[in-house]
Amino acid sequence: MYLLYLDESGNASNPNDHFVVLGGVLVFERQTHWLAEKLDALAAKIDPEGFSSLEFHASTIFSAKEEPWNKFKDDVSARQRVISDVLRVLAHADETTHAFACAVEKASYPGSNFIEFAFEELCSRFDIHLIRKFKEANDPQRGLIILDKCAHERSLQKFARLLKIGGSKKGSVIHNLAEVPVFVDSRASRLLQLADHVAHSVFRAYECSDMKYLNLIINRFGYEDGKLHYLIHKTRRTDCMCPACMSRRIS
Repeated sequence: MYLLYLDESGNASNPNDHFVVLGGVLVFERQTHWLAEKLDALAAKIDPEGFSSLEFHASTIFSAKEEPWNKFKDDVSARQRVISDVLRVLAHADETTHAFACAVEKASYPGSNFIEFAFEELCSRFDIHLIRKFKEANDPQRGLIILDKCAHERSLQKFARLLKIGGSKKGSVIHNLAEVPVFVDSRASRLLQLADHVAHSVFRAYECSDMKYLNLIINRFGYEDGKLHYLIHKTRRTDCMCPACMSRRIS
């Protein structure tokens, strides 16, 4: 089974945020332990005694307002290194592990439910990934989506059921999900913490033109034949020069 861990970055109701991102990491079930172990080792370097309860949450690390990150309050580079080190765990992961993200430009889709919009895009790409596995390697895998507990839990579970019968506005039909999305407290899941960092890296790239985090993992978005399969920028602009739009234009 393949597991797609997702988290959001950006606030749909905040007019100061121009983007909403849903992003995360696609992991084959046998790789979850390895990735969690790597993140535990990173946490142990920061807090040897309390590493198991230390949560890697990118915006919290970045703000340095909470323990243990407040001890780096005056050291921006140290905080940036932590976020980069978390992303490097993904960058050096097994080849079956991919980053997934959809950045929705709010001004292009006024009145939309941005999270559902992004969720449908990622579900569709997840389904395509599983179909490709079957066609290319005769590997009939199912998928499960795991998200951080949030206010969208009920609506996304309902929306996932609609996707199974083609009931969304786009009419997408998802065939290979084993169950409706599962919602987990991110404090209990290293993989959700990694998903948070992927979403944060994409949000920083689009919202702030800050590419330093996204560049660490850009090749993990299913990069093939010059095209990024699993990095999606939803915009009505036709002149966008971001990696996702450029790769599609060139290919």
